Amino acid sequence: MAPGSSIIILLLLSVMGAPALGDPGPLEDVVIDRYYIPKICLREVQMGDFIRYHYNGTFKDGKKFDSSYDRGATVAGVVGVGRLITGMDRGLQGMCVNERRHLIVPPHLGYGSIGVAGLIPPDATLYFDVVMLDIWNKNDKLQITTLSKPQHCNRTVENSDFVRYHYNGTLLDGTPFDSSYSKDSTYDTYVGTGWLIKGMDQGLLGMCAGEKRSIIIPPFLAYGEKGYGTVIPPQASLVFSVLLVDFHNPKDGVFLEHLEVPESCKRRAVTGDFVRYHYNGTLMDGTLFDSSYSRNHTYNTYIGKGYIIPGMDQGLQGVCVGERRRVVVPPHLAYGENGAGDKIPGSAVLIFDVHIIDFHNPTDPVEIETVYRPEGCNVTTRDRDFVRYHYNCSLLDGTKLFSSHDYEKPQEVTLGTSKVIEGLNSGLLNMCAGERRVLIIPPHLGHGESGARGVPGSAVLRFEVELISMEEGVPEGYLFIWHGDPPANLYEQMDLNRDGEIPADEFSTFIKSQVAEGKGRLMPSSDPEKVIADMFKNQDRNQDGKITSEELKLKSDEDQEKIHEEL
Repeated sequence: MAPGSSIIILLLLSVMGAPALGDPGPLEDVVIDRYYIPKICLREVQMGDFIRYHYNGTFKDGKKFDSSYDRGATVAGVVGVGRLITGMDRGLQGMCVNERRHLIVPPHLGYGSIGVAGLIPPDATLYFDVVMLDIWNKNDKLQITTLSKPQHCNRTVENSDFVRYHYNGTLLDGTPFDSSYSKDSTYDTYVGTGWLIKGMDQGLLGMCAGEKRSIIIPPFLAYGEKGYGTVIPPQASLVFSVLLVDFHNPKDGVFLEHLEVPESCKRRAVTGDFVRYHYNGTLMDGTLFDSSYSRNHTYNTYIGKGYIIPGMDQGLQGVCVGERRRVVVPPHLAYGENGAGDKIPGSAVLIFDVHIIDFHNPTDPVEIETVYRPEGCNVTTRDRDFVRYHYNCSLLDGTKLFSSHDYEKPQEVTLGTSKVIEGLNSGLLNMCAGERRVLIIPPHLGHGESGARGVPGSAVLRFEVELISMEEGVPEGYLFIWHGDPPANLYEQMDLNRDGEIPADEFSTFIKSQVAEGKGRLMPSSDPEKVIADMFKNQDRNQDGKITSEELKLKSDEDQEKIHEEL
């Protein structure tokens, strides 16, 4: 054997715990075996720290003399101030939360030559198996870590705000004690008014809606020496993983964000106006709870009259046609503490992204804008005139509906005969041939609440019209009028062959001659032959194909008898 090799073997055997040559004697200090060290150790036990831990205490032969597990309660105390046996004070130094150690405490660092009557004999070496659960210090402050934060944050939580948040609550060692997720409901409360533990009151301040935080709260800002029920031990540090869903203040009004406002805004909506708009409704965390787009139908309502939630009544005031606006509504101006259905929770802040399609007031007339009017315009359209015109019809958002240019010839109508919507009829009055106008027609002068084929209900319509030509009309109820007095012997003149009866061809020839000679005029129409045929039918009372002298009557005479219209 080489010189000195026996000494090396002896040292190795001693370190390995094997029997050595002679008794090494009593331990001089605590023997520490760190048999489990967590990968992440944010803090180590130092002198003066408060700790919570579990342990089993045994003698060398394995006989148990004490156990916190058996008592069903952790041990809490302060390290390094003489409240623990010296061996424990030393053996716990530098431990991490969730670290596990085997400690061997010699008698002079334990209970010495006296022991503990009936429990620990004199000069006993003590063996402890310890797991560290919590570490804190009276000088600790709240530990806040921001895990994620929205890019846009216009406002943060302040004292007296009402917050809705989700959380997972654990002890410092990771033991869960509560979770809002398991209740499928946010935790809703006021901040800074004493409804929460002090640490949460402080930890929620400055948060944005949608922000996630980790908040570590020392016991003196949590439940302190008493703990809480069976789930939070005394002197426990608490860890909350918090997601702020939304918040508001009871003093909040509606918040408006003007996303897009048309450059030309001639008019803004006021109380009593009827508004048609599209919207997406979301909670503050972005959860969609409703959308008019999904129904492919605008939401139509009066504003300022209580038909919608107060926040939207206020939020739609002053909108322009075509405007896109974000309306943030606090719960006291929305659905309050009860929420609505299964999609809007109680006390939820609502966000509406709104696009205004159109609006009107029930008292609105037709809005007329003259785009072009020919010089020397002396003759304009009147009621009962026959007009030809071109038009383009659209919604106020620019959606094209109809156009006369899609057909071979202009539109034709006799004004005042209820053949077109009332607003268009009004807009075509007092026009010159060649004149162009833009007409804005409210629904009560258009197609009303029901709309028409291709026209949404309650839609405001925009017409671009150009008057091509016009013909002077005849009074209502007339198909033909004389420019002067009618012939004295009307029947005789109309009976061209003097046979005492007037067939249809003879009647037609006579009327056409009167028109040609300028003595009278027919009701304007694209089909004058039909007008004459209608006149003949009115006079041929027994429908035998000819008019007798007894049957022929002037309109002025008929008005007195209130029979029917003609001539």
